[in-house]
Amino acid sequence: MSLISVRSLGKRYGDTAVVRGLNLDIHAGECFGLLGPNGAGKTTTLKMLLGLIAPDDGTIEILGEPVPLRGREARIRIGVVPQMDNLDPDFSVAENLLVYGRYFGISDMLIHSRIPALLEFAGLMSKADAKITTLSGGMKRRLTLARALINDPELIVLDEPTTGLDPQARHVIWQGLRRLIAQGKTILLTTHFMEEAERLCDRLVILDHGAAIAAGSPREMIAAEIEPSVIEIYGEGVAEWGSTHAKALCARHEITGETLFCYTHDGTGLLARLHAQNSLRYLHRPSNLEDVFLKFTGRELRDS
Repeated sequence: MSLISVRSLGKRYGDTAVVRGLNLDIHAGECFGLLGPNGAGKTTTLKMLLGLIAPDDGTIEILGEPVPLRGREARIRIGVVPQMDNLDPDFSVAENLLVYGRYFGISDMLIHSRIPALLEFAGLMSKADAKITTLSGGMKRRLTLARALINDPELIVLDEPTTGLDPQARHVIWQGLRRLIAQGKTILLTTHFMEEAERLCDRLVILDHGAAIAAGSPREMIAAEIEPSVIEIYGEGVAEWGSTHAKALCARHEITGETLFCYTHDGTGLLARLHAQNSLRYLHRPSNLEDVFLKFTGRELRDS
């Protein structure tokens, strides 16, 4: 069953097409990732899915509701974690949950009954009466996630939920999201962390310049697009070394800055050659989703 169905979605600002012919089917109970570099159209797509802006082309149906025509009715059944925390600093942790729940027309009695479980989920049981200004960045992010669950949503939309968090806080968030997935919640996730997408997403789409350029499960995409072994080589003279040896020892290679990326099916020969010299450093690892992402979108920095 598709909770989100998108057909030929398009959005333009002036002469610039920011979303072009996008088709999506997101099924109940899965975590679906929307990936892309800056300016790829992710935020615009989310705004259209939530009914906050109208598309110029195509159709959107979420939870059986046509959007934006019945966007408000759809949003009542959705939990949203925005990219930037927008907690109210004038209220305590518990009061933030209470006030937010009232926006959905939920009775105070029902909200109060849900708050303890949400605080436990967020690991904030001891912080119920604390002011927002006293919380760490990780605590604020966990509270924002808990707040998105106050209406017991069928769909949870997370816009880069772990940006700016340290590794420990990020892993706590991931643990909470896996619990939601195990409970059968449907999650739509945008992220710049490829490890996050690889850990959490059942399926994903990579967007670039407003269009879907790749889709599938993380493991399927890695297996189909990237050689199984990657050797990253660093150091002075790496370009010259690569021009001499890489073509014969790698199935595919590319150099970015001072790093040579060698993609291989069997890196034994290359590793032996590297081990015999002392001027270069190297890292041998399995291929991952970041390799797929960079293959499709490039390694160059984007201006926007």
